[in-house]
Amino acid sequence: MTLLLQTVVLGLLVGGVYALMSSGFSLVFGVMRIINLAHGAMIVLAAFLSWWVWDRTGLDPLLVGVVITPVMYVVGRVLYRLVIARVHRIDHELAMVASFGVAIVAGGVMSLIWGTEVRSATPSYFNTSIQLGSVVIPRAQLYAFIGALAILGALYALLRGTFLGRAIRACAENRDSAALVGIEVERTMAQMFAIGAATTGFGGAALSVIYQFVPDSHYVWIGRILCVVILGGLGSLVGAALGASILGLGEALTSSYVDTRWATAVPYVLIIVILLVRPQGLLGGKLRADGARA
Repeated sequence: MTLLLQTVVLGLLVGGVYALMSSGFSLVFGVMRIINLAHGAMIVLAAFLSWWVWDRTGLDPLLVGVVITPVMYVVGRVLYRLVIARVHRIDHELAMVASFGVAIVAGGVMSLIWGTEVRSATPSYFNTSIQLGSVVIPRAQLYAFIGALAILGALYALLRGTFLGRAIRACAENRDSAALVGIEVERTMAQMFAIGAATTGFGGAALSVIYQFVPDSHYVWIGRILCVVILGGLGSLVGAALGASILGLGEALTSSYVDTRWATAVPYVLIIVILLVRPQGLLGGKLRADGARA
């Protein structure tokens, strides 16, 4: 029983970080109908930036992640303006191909700058934990989980309590109708893409503390993110949180009761199962050909 409780706690802590990593990807699809395959590369870029600052200065990588969040927002705006917007005007499906090209280029650039060695940030609390009864909670996972929840809460508040959030939700429902009521759709999409990129700031910092990574790690992480958003429902922030929790629990239970080597297969098994059973995801709705929700 103790092992099961310990496994569930660890799975939920990691799931919270997965939820943050996937939230921006899911929202970008919800507004723009773009599968942004560069999202994983942006997470790994943020991880490298957090690790690099920690390695040079000793600053807490998770605190550095808070500073990197607006940096990634700027990266998202630049990427949208130079690549995504131009391709999206021609064919939104080609934007997925363009984003994959950006991911490949980003991986190569990171290899040139930081090399291909395995990296990870190990702050002072890395090997420490908190004891709650029979459950041991690693501080690194706990702090990353708390930070991820705080940013997810801020993102939810932005979507529900601001004009920009209402504009984003209107564009997600139907861009043509949103334009008819005076919403600047192009500007809203640019903002949403940049906000999605900003979520990779702390997500990458958490990655640098919890996992080891190399430039090509973005292929692994885009697979996990796709699992989360397909499982929860593309375009649903709550669905992303639910899918992330299920993935985190699935990986933790597989590592504890089967073998750690099989944990890497969990995301792909979940993708196959959900596509066969409920293609729109647990909380997702069916989409019409014009991009509006049915």
